[in-house]
Amino acid sequence: MSSVMIFGCGNLLMGDDGFGPTVVEALNTRYQLPDGVEAVDAMTGIREYLFDYLLTEEGRPEQIIILDAVDFPQRQPGEVFFIDSQSIPAKKIHDFSLHQFPTVNLLHELEQHTGIQVTIIAAQAEYIPAEIEPGLTPSMNDAVSRACEMIMHILSNQPHEVTLHDV
Repeated sequence: MSSVMIFGCGNLLMGDDGFGPTVVEALNTRYQLPDGVEAVDAMTGIREYLFDYLLTEEGRPEQIIILDAVDFPQRQPGEVFFIDSQSIPAKKIHDFSLHQFPTVNLLHELEQHTGIQVTIIAAQAEYIPAEIEPGLTPSMNDAVSRACEMIMHILSNQPHEVTLHDV
């Protein structure tokens, strides 16, 4: 049983949408995660994990960290920031990403009814192709390292000294 679950959301075959899985790969290969922490490439199927945590008490983590690429017009490509699930505007839920909807509702349920702490780390996508085109843009490649460092700060319980704006 893991006390912290890290989920990388996205599709490696669709450009910058592969941000979440790429961060998980980096965490698992370049970092020593503490005991009780598991990083999983959820691809586009995070709903199933969250739904399981909602339905059963057994095996619930204390904290969930979700990584995903987003497209917010006011952000710069490769910018890494926190998103509070409560603050995602209703009109943005559909835009947040295709594999996230209706996951936002599940996040609210998890936080309210299970006590699981949910943290969302997002990176502003530069390019998500209309057809299969694997590989991150340079700005998103840089974002991977920043996201890994943010996660390691969270896991070490140190206040993260990040100058990024939180949503």
